[in-house]
Amino acid sequence: MNRGQLARDRLRVERPTDVDAFLARAGDFLAAREEENSLLFGICSNLKANPTMFANPAQFAVVIDEVDEPGRLAAAALRTPPHNLVLSAVDDLAVVDVLADALAGESLPGVLGPAAAALRFVERWSARTGQRTERKIAERIFRLSVVRPPRPASGATRVAEPVDRELIAAWLRAFADEALSEPFEDAEEAADRWIAQTGRTLYLWQDGGRTVSLCGVGGATPSGIRVGPVYTPPQHRGWGYASNLVARASQAQLDAGCRFVFLVADLANPTSNKIYQGIGYEPVADVDQYVFLD
Repeated sequence: MNRGQLARDRLRVERPTDVDAFLARAGDFLAAREEENSLLFGICSNLKANPTMFANPAQFAVVIDEVDEPGRLAAAALRTPPHNLVLSAVDDLAVVDVLADALAGESLPGVLGPAAAALRFVERWSARTGQRTERKIAERIFRLSVVRPPRPASGATRVAEPVDRELIAAWLRAFADEALSEPFEDAEEAADRWIAQTGRTLYLWQDGGRTVSLCGVGGATPSGIRVGPVYTPPQHRGWGYASNLVARASQAQLDAGCRFVFLVADLANPTSNKIYQGIGYEPVADVDQYVFLD
């Protein structure tokens, strides 16, 4: 038995039963690379703020590395069925193999995680299950600590209200169709959660009596919070609405005490990436989303 196989044999997977147990076990590990794990933290924050927001109970997993230090965490993952598995950042890709092996008996639609870790997972998953995989979206995590104000746009920002419910639901569907290439099944319920401001806030840009752009903020991390979704209907693009809205929403989070604001942008959309970097967002890491095919 070679040293690599021996090391893998001393890795084991634990399955925390709820979000509090998961964070108690994995919180410090995730915080060591907070930027890369901001999506995991954000999902956990949403689960704590809105325990019933997902139709099915969340599922959690951590990989324990007994090779060098008893009880040391080497990876973490969670899933809110029917959505994809979300992977943490890892230092050693071998731990991804152990996680994929442990989950191989489960039905997963796909995986989202740091580019190298996600690729390693799907390779191992395909070898174990025979399923084909396809990279669906390539994204980049950005971090902001200082806002650079963009060129001013006509209008002003406001917080979403109950009267905006129908518009928000329609725009969430449009965002999902355009950016995620999948339907948004519970847009009305999601609009209600945004309007209720339970752990999240939805900002709108108003110009001349028209609502022209939206920007959500939610999913707290230990020292920051995440921005998203950001959506401007095609007929209102090119006027600087999104740049100004994201800048003001981001500044509001810094003013409220956040050290950082995070967002994830699709690499296939150079316009949005340019907008975010123009107001101070800096690239941190790439993440890929894969789907498993029948």
